[in-house]
Amino acid sequence: MPRPIQAIVHQGAVRHNLQAVRRQVPDVKVWAVVKANAYGHGIERVYEPLRGADGFALLDLQEAERVRALGWRGPIVLLEGVFEPRDLEICSRLGIWHAVHCDQQIDWLAAHKTHAPHRVFLKLNGGMNRLGFTPARYRTAWARLSALPQVEEISLMMHFSDADGEPGIERQLAVFREATDGLPGERSICNSAAILRFGAQPGVSQDWVRAGIALYGSSPDYPAGSIERWGLQPAMSLRSRIIDTQQLQPGDTVGYGSRFTAEVPMRIGIVACGYADGYPRICDTGTPVLVDGVRTRTLGRVSMDMLAVDLTAPIAAGHASGFGSEVVLWGRASATHGGQWLPIDEVAAHAQTLGYELMCAVAPRVPFEIEPLQD
Repeated sequence: MPRPIQAIVHQGAVRHNLQAVRRQVPDVKVWAVVKANAYGHGIERVYEPLRGADGFALLDLQEAERVRALGWRGPIVLLEGVFEPRDLEICSRLGIWHAVHCDQQIDWLAAHKTHAPHRVFLKLNGGMNRLGFTPARYRTAWARLSALPQVEEISLMMHFSDADGEPGIERQLAVFREATDGLPGERSICNSAAILRFGAQPGVSQDWVRAGIALYGSSPDYPAGSIERWGLQPAMSLRSRIIDTQQLQPGDTVGYGSRFTAEVPMRIGIVACGYADGYPRICDTGTPVLVDGVRTRTLGRVSMDMLAVDLTAPIAAGHASGFGSEVVLWGRASATHGGQWLPIDEVAAHAQTLGYELMCAVAPRVPFEIEPLQD
């Protein structure tokens, strides 16, 4: 029997989340962002529910080739552009659009021999200071690209640094509008946080939005916003089972470093999940979990392969929780246990990180399953 831990990708939730994005920004084209292997979910596992998007956005050509191999014939864009001149040959062959964020990429395009001109997204550095041309150099870059026979169409893009909190998007939105005023081309500036928080405001959503974390059921502005607030559903569940129990007496400790000490008699469960599975070691006593659909907490330090959970609440709820009981580390419980949700954002907060990181960090040794779409 295999070790009882698995990650489940809920395809119905992915499709639901795409629809939630569309409701937020109707009449706008949506990039489904599938970088980092679809935020750890697996491109092949989320392709079917994301076929309703207008295009796929990703980082490297290997990911683009995988999307094309699945049968996608629509737009694909490389969000960081190409990394060396020969990448342009693959873009030509596969019809891949790509960002241009530096002079070197323009030089490569100018030297590139192609019979199929490229569609590019010229990136503005609106204040994040990561990639892109500064406002002072943006129009010069646009003029260079527009003079190249290798370039068929230029779209304009930017990335918000503060759409998930303060100060928000007003300052960068003003920078973008000034830098691009009068320039032709479609525009793309909204990530998930901007879509959900500001996308309904006039002039914000533009022509294309880039939906990333929202598609996978994590709130980009947690804790101010939750998936319930934004109408999203968890797209990934990490589940395991209790493989043993222990009865503690007052003064007994749990785990490495004896970080938890029992003050009263209590029963605990040992779960087949640890940091080698991608569950954060920093999740000390108090991180929420579901046991048989009932909310409880972790106890003590997370080990490489195991962690301990408090069975007080499940037992009080009338569950004979013990060996074999279902444990949800994040996501949703099985239908047998009511389908309750434990948002990944809550677990990530205890790990002092974001849901993004937990999704991407599930270890290769954890088997994945698909909960398929229901007609």
